[in-house]
Amino acid sequence: MLLTPPPSPQLATSLAPEDRLGCVLAGRLELVSILGIGAYGVVYQAIDRLTNIPYAVKALPKAGLDSRQRRFQRREIALHNQASQHPNVVSLLRILDSPDCTFVVIEFCPEGDLFSNITEHGRFVGDDQLAKHAFLQILDAVQYCHSTGIYHRDLKPENILVTNHGHTVKLADFGLATTDSVTSDFGCGSTFYMSPECQQAPTRPYARYAAAPNDVWSLGVILVNLTCGRNPWKKASVDDSTFRAFLKDPKFLSSILPISPELNLILRRIFECDPTKRITLQELRDMIINCPRLTTTSYNNLPPSPPSSPYVYVDSMDCANMALPPSPPASPPPHQQFRPHSSEWSLFEPASKQNSSCSSLSTDSGYESESPFPDAGQRLAPPVFNFYGNVIPLNEHEKPYYAQSTYAPTVAAF
Repeated sequence: MLLTPPPSPQLATSLAPEDRLGCVLAGRLELVSILGIGAYGVVYQAIDRLTNIPYAVKALPKAGLDSRQRRFQRREIALHNQASQHPNVVSLLRILDSPDCTFVVIEFCPEGDLFSNITEHGRFVGDDQLAKHAFLQILDAVQYCHSTGIYHRDLKPENILVTNHGHTVKLADFGLATTDSVTSDFGCGSTFYMSPECQQAPTRPYARYAAAPNDVWSLGVILVNLTCGRNPWKKASVDDSTFRAFLKDPKFLSSILPISPELNLILRRIFECDPTKRITLQELRDMIINCPRLTTTSYNNLPPSPPSSPYVYVDSMDCANMALPPSPPASPPPHQQFRPHSSEWSLFEPASKQNSSCSSLSTDSGYESESPFPDAGQRLAPPVFNFYGNVIPLNEHEKPYYAQSTYAPTVAAF
């Protein structure tokens, strides 16, 4: 078992990110643009010279890493590879090694991450069917991960990529993932999405919490993001006035959010503070499929829902900051270094993309591109790993992924 990740490394490399542009990996993949720059590496767009298919390539520098940090890097790659057997997890296709860098080749999703799709493109919010369809895909990916003993611990819209005009979503970024079903990594993840038990300070030696219910809690916050375009609270803690109001009144969320009574019931089951009583993934899936209406403002022709009862208690500052701003800033250009901006009061505004804590080697896999390339269109068989040997060339003939898988993309029953 790998313990809590070490502090962030001070990476040093002789190459600036733009210096790798034009490089050709394995004789085929040409790095053509920068999709994003994080604290631990660079995400490039690459084009296969033989097929003209675009890919994303995460360049993870080796310089400045000690042996423990390298183990965490290898763990992230290995768990992502294992999870990518599922069609709603971003495919990890190849590992390419060089003396100063490990290149992770993943499928390219040109429509960016779920966060950008909600805040910048206006997708999902107001469209119950699309939101339900997307959420079930995320849920199925997480359920598959749990079935193989992988717990993501950093579920958030920034770590979910979008393709097929919003109809397909895929889980990404396994930098905080673990195989420990019970963990002592308190404060692991992003604050908006952490469960109460994950955020609390350990009260006794060897304190632990279960990883699976923590992922379920994060899914609940994502469900609110998809349906309402905002977060339910800044922090699931009694220090947060909005969360305290929810603890006092089970109808509180329906008084400040345009959610249906049915969805309010589901959220109450998800946001159960006792992790042993929290809804399971299978129960959640069944309830979502059978939910006739997620919101009261959807433009779909769904049955009407009775109006929510009025509620007078809302902290004015918290309530004001739950709304999305009308004009989010544009994404940074490909060559501009990504600098996340922290915001003390923001809940779900574009400037509030959070850096995940508790990771030494997590690279934000949510990337965006203005390039007009289509989606790759197929998933390739996972690679045989070669972390420190020669560069692994791409095969001339790849087997289609879906011929080997028993999993198919979720189709919601409406």
